[in-house]
Parts: sequence; C-alpha cells; structure tokens
Amino acid sequence: MADPLAEVIALLRPRAVYSKVIAGAGAWAVRYTTFGQPSFCTMLEGDCILAVDGQPPLALTAGDFLLMPATPGFTLSGLTPAPPVFLDPHEQAAREDAHGEVRHGDREGPPDVRMLGGYFAFDSPDAALMVSLLPSVLHMRGVARLSLLVQLVREESMAQRPGRDLVLGRLVEVLLIEALRSAPGEGAPPGLLRALADSRLAVAVRHMHADPARSWTVEELAGKAALSRSAFFERFSRAVGLPPMEYLLAWRMAIAKDLLRRGGCASADVAARVGYSSASTFSTAFSRHVGQAPGRYARQKMQR
Repeated sequence: MADPLAEVIALLRPRAVYSKVIAGAGAWAVRYTTFGQPSFCTMLEGDCILAVDGQPPLALTAGDFLLMPATPGFTLSGLTPAPPVFLDPHEQAAREDAHGEVRHGDREGPPDVRMLGGYFAFDSPDAALMVSLLPSVLHMRGVARLSLLVQLVREESMAQRPGRDLVLGRLVEVLLIEALRSAPGEGAPPGLLRALADSRLAVAVRHMHADPARSWTVEELAGKAALSRSAFFERFSRAVGLPPMEYLLAWRMAIAKDLLRRGGCASADVAARVGYSSASTFSTAFSRHVGQAPGRYARQKMQR
C-alpha cells in the first residue's frame, strides 16, 4: 500500500539547504518578517521563547525540534523581556556566514542559549498545495533522531564533497518524514497528518495514493473506510480540509505536473497515469485546474 506522507515529501522535492548556529545572551529579541520557505531548528542548549504569528508562544528548551513548512513571521527572544530588533530573513540569509555563529543580545561571555537552525526550498510547482496539507508549526521534544539529522544536514551543507546536493536532498527528505511521523496527528489542524491519524480515513487516503488512475467514487472510498457515504464525506472534509474528490483531483494534478515537468512522457501517457481515458479529456481537466494546457505547461517548465 502507498505511503501518502512519503509521496507528498518526495513530490515537494526539497533542496538548497542553508544552516547556521544562533546564540543569545542577556536580554534580547529578534523579529523576523514572513519568509515563506520551510525552516527548521534544534535547540542545543538553554531556553528561549518563540512567538509565531497566529500561534500561542512556545517555550523552547535543549533537545527541542521545530519545523515550519512555510515560515511565517515570528519573534524569537530570551527569557528576559526586550524590545525586538527587526530583521528580514531574506537579507540575513544572503549575507550571513553559515560557518559562523549569529549572536543576539550581550556579545561578551558565554551564551545563555544556542540553537542550530536552517532553511531549504521546495522545488515543486505544487509546494503551496502540499504545504497546505501540513501543520504550520511542528514542535517536538526529546526526539533524538531529529537532532541527529539536523546535525548531519549542517555537516553536509558546510562540506564541499562530491554528491553534496543529492545527499542534502535525501537528508532533508528523511528529516521531514521523521518530523511529520513523530508529530501527533490527533488534534492536528486539518491536513494530511490528521487524516492519517484517523484509522478509517487513512485506509481511504492510502488507496487514493496507491491507485490514482482508478475511477474512484465517494461510495467506493467510503466502503474502504468502512463508513457510510455521508459520514465519510463529512469526516474526510473536516480532517483534510478538502472534500474527497477535490483532494483526489489535486493529487492527480500534482502527479501530472511533476511528470510533465520532468519531460519524456507523452500527454496520453500522463493522462492514463492519473485516471483519464484520453489525452483530450485530460487536457480539458488540466487546463481548467492549472490555467494552461499540458503541452504549454511542459514547455515552460523545461525552458527554465
């Protein structure tokens, strides 16, 4: 049976990792504007406060791991209140030395807190859709494997060894999967994790991912989940944030765009892979969903 979580991460195509050590001492606070790219952090020592826009403040301590798939604005501060220094994450990333340590607050003496943070990019045209299926903030405590993976990402990102980009891409994929499967699905916001935490819905989601070309109906999927049609429709829509057929269409189109982007696959073959009986019916559906015909979409992506 398909693993929807692994498939979503693979389709996001993470790349271009940047990491840095961040330290703070005394009274300090920094305010970052919205970044939009995925970011991660593992706490090495000490404590601090993270206040993400629209979320309650989080107390971070040594051993904690944090992941934000589409980093919004946030304030990071020490335990002593201080007026925040406003920073632009894009400018910071462009000029900071990844080999050095970014220091906030008092410059002298040992730091009160140290963390290893970083960001990467998703190279998928469907990144916004895929990210919308994930929690906006993942905070985990005491998961040693995550801290180890972040350290491996840092070491690889700083080295200039053969195969660096390939290794980094695989490491980040593993980091994302480990973070998402370590996060509690129960009580999560609408999205894929919440659906997979529901044993009934998880069966239906896995069937959709295992055979996206099949002409699924709500009734068939409800049967896989051992629910009535109406109960399944309501439960799925509430858990995922999309009705079943909308989710299936979005997933089919994400697969189609990935195939077209890679090239070497005729439109009729792509159509068959995502459940359309002919290239013309696929072209109509694709144009309606994406805003342009498959051929034009493929040519534009291959020219970049």
